[in-house]
Amino acid sequence: MTATVVAIDGPAGSGKSTVSREVARRLGWQLLDTGSVYRAITWFGLQRGADLDDARAIIALMPAFLDAWRLSLDPDESWVRVGDDDITGDIRTTEISANVSKVARIIPVRDAVNERFRELLFGSAAAGIVAEGRDITTVVAPDANVRILLTADEAERIRRRQAELAGDDAAAVAATVAARDARDSQVVNFTSAADGVTVVDSTHLDLDAVVDAVLELIRERSGS
Repeated sequence: MTATVVAIDGPAGSGKSTVSREVARRLGWQLLDTGSVYRAITWFGLQRGADLDDARAIIALMPAFLDAWRLSLDPDESWVRVGDDDITGDIRTTEISANVSKVARIIPVRDAVNERFRELLFGSAAAGIVAEGRDITTVVAPDANVRILLTADEAERIRRRQAELAGDDAAAVAATVAARDARDSQVVNFTSAADGVTVVDSTHLDLDAVVDAVLELIRERSGS
């Protein structure tokens, strides 16, 4: 691992995507948004008419998906593509949020994408890369220079999701957050920090305060 790697884990609505992007921007580093791949697989499955409850059907789609999937590592150029389709906005809908756990809990799918994530991390030519997503601190990059569990209480996480999805039904957004946490917790432990992982509680902090806390941890742990 030549780049300095910062791994940020946490539940939906904890702010990990926004914080990770801003940290990468300020440091001039790359950004690996791991959560977007599961959303992209969900989109791909729906487009192909696959039954998302059928694990074998999703596993069968993975070679074609991974061959077509592309992700920007530039924090200022946020895009996700599958073949010629730019699906950056499509994967952030409530429909995708409500179904993504069906895909994310399939262990062979996680194994396949985790291997791709490691290739991106180990192959990065940047000075550093911020990787965010569930299980990034424990499974994908347990050897990361800095490992952080970013959390917030459920009410605050729901409020943030509602702000992101303005126009969507508030009750539906709240139900989606709670249901996704319940489903994902069956596969990934994102509520308690593993050894060597620092907890940052963002419940009562604004974005700048959380970013500053993460940057301070990076300076302490890596000298960056």
